[in-house]
Amino acid sequence: MESLKLGPLEVWPPVVLAPMAGITNAPFRTLCREQGGGLFVCEMITTRALVERNAKTLKMIRFDPGEKPRSLQLYGVDPVTVGRAVRMIADEDLADHVDLNFGCPVPKVTRRGGGSALPYKRNLLRAILREAVRNAGTLPVTMKMRKGIDDGHLTYLDAGRIAVQEGVSAIALHGRTALQHYGGTADWEAIARLKEAVTEIPVLGNGDIWSADDAMRMMAETGCDGVVVGRGCLGRPWLFADLAAACEGGGERARPRLGEVAATMDRHATLLAECFDSERHAVADFRKHVGWYLKGFTVGADLRRRLATSDTLAELREGLAELDPAQPWPEGVDAPRGKTNPRDRVHLPAGWLDDPYDLAVVGADAELDTSGG
Repeated sequence: MESLKLGPLEVWPPVVLAPMAGITNAPFRTLCREQGGGLFVCEMITTRALVERNAKTLKMIRFDPGEKPRSLQLYGVDPVTVGRAVRMIADEDLADHVDLNFGCPVPKVTRRGGGSALPYKRNLLRAILREAVRNAGTLPVTMKMRKGIDDGHLTYLDAGRIAVQEGVSAIALHGRTALQHYGGTADWEAIARLKEAVTEIPVLGNGDIWSADDAMRMMAETGCDGVVVGRGCLGRPWLFADLAAACEGGGERARPRLGEVAATMDRHATLLAECFDSERHAVADFRKHVGWYLKGFTVGADLRRRLATSDTLAELREGLAELDPAQPWPEGVDAPRGKTNPRDRVHLPAGWLDDPYDLAVVGADAELDTSGG
């Protein structure tokens, strides 16, 4: 297995933490990086908010001093604005790598022509990629996408060829369509087909990686150059220890007892408090992680409720102290986490599918702070 090469950057192991809104902030990335190497991407940033220097957006671009390379994902729909955002990142040394998001399947984004709907408009995709690469200087620019809108409107092979022509450094493919959302099974064969079609740059696979063994199987079956891990690491930062061991050829896997999980939960909430400068805000933000950390463990409903409704670190720690520290890692939890339901249809702008080559104009209201997909 080789290192992942993104322009001047070399990443080992070839593993990427997918940006997830409200999840992959600096504290969570710290927990994951401590487990093993890879590329750990910041929460998604919208280009318009960045170039307008929105205070909340600028605060999200936070990296620990030892975090190298610093990876930032941008989401934008206007070529000029995307170019300005990338130039700002390069000129002000805000990151070492820029990823562009074309994978979001959320209806309020696709109905405006953004996210996973955008690559259908080939020339708009090309214009965005061209402006991003042109303004990036020495920073590598990569992109993440889905297979397409639905099985009747697949775009990933055309998008891959456009990416190569415009100088993109790597492509990540989530093996689902926008219609699938997070439901069903990821199509790893599509990742293999993209790898066959795009030989000039690395191709990364994403979708249904719930364990290190899944990652190894994906790379073996598809020939992809690395993997992107999203929902599989929710409440499980030690998955990156498993991935590092597997990439080195080892068979050891992290199986922490509940006491170790509780200690990680405590540290996660503490790091959030330090990051947010507000204990109540941090603990409230941490609540969504409780169910993921405790997935599969035997914990009473009342205790789960108290942990998920804590207001202070003291309350959280009081509940964590009641967990059975000797309870072993549960079987069968290397399984789907987070949202999984497919959609009945993909919401698109009127006439969006009429011409895949017109240079569509997508309004600024398509830029929303939402999941990367």
